Amino acid sequence: MSSISHPSALYHQFNDLEQQHESYYLGMWVFLVTEVMFFGGLFGAYTIYRFRFPEAFTEGSNHLNLWLSFTNTAVLLCSSLAIALAVRGAQLGRRKILIGFLLLTVVLGAAFLGLKGFEYYEEYQEHLIPGLNFSLDSPHANQVELFFVLYFSMTGLHAIHMILGIAAILVLTFLSWRNWFSPDYYAPIEMMGLYWHFVDIVWVFLFPLLYLISRAA
Repeated sequence: MSSISHPSALYHQFNDLEQQHESYYLGMWVFLVTEVMFFGGLFGAYTIYRFRFPEAFTEGSNHLNLWLSFTNTAVLLCSSLAIALAVRGAQLGRRKILIGFLLLTVVLGAAFLGLKGFEYYEEYQEHLIPGLNFSLDSPHANQVELFFVLYFSMTGLHAIHMILGIAAILVLTFLSWRNWFSPDYYAPIEMMGLYWHFVDIVWVFLFPLLYLISRAA
């Protein structure tokens, strides 16, 4: 009786590695669609109120630190390149490249969060945090406060997704160090790359919507 070759990376519920890989893709894209709907509610609310209170939203946007957010955008785009190179390292079976670029992604993600935290601190100093210390001498103060409610909700939710992503990348880095992945099995790295790119794309939409209102007006 001849033995049937069974790849070590293949889980028993799949017929072959291709089917297993496709199932990972399907699951991740379903998850990302739910995330799009999740953020979509906030984007929808923002769009409605921005058209209803254009002057107030422009005023609120002018209180944000444009250059700090521009720097953060560049940092996040570099992190997308880093995770893409990590995925490529996994495909080639280059463990040092994989681990190096995963760690670089973590460093860049942490830098983004650090800059964002500093920006939040600036807004706290300027009394712009709704429900905590919001105070603004303006005829549109209530509508500007609504802008900041949406601003903190959208950027805060984005930051939470980044924190979770960084935690997941650290786990994958540890598993990579333990030789968990190979050119035959690197799907978790690739799925993490898709998630990270999604988080970056969300920010690419948030940046002009929140920070560039006055320039678009």
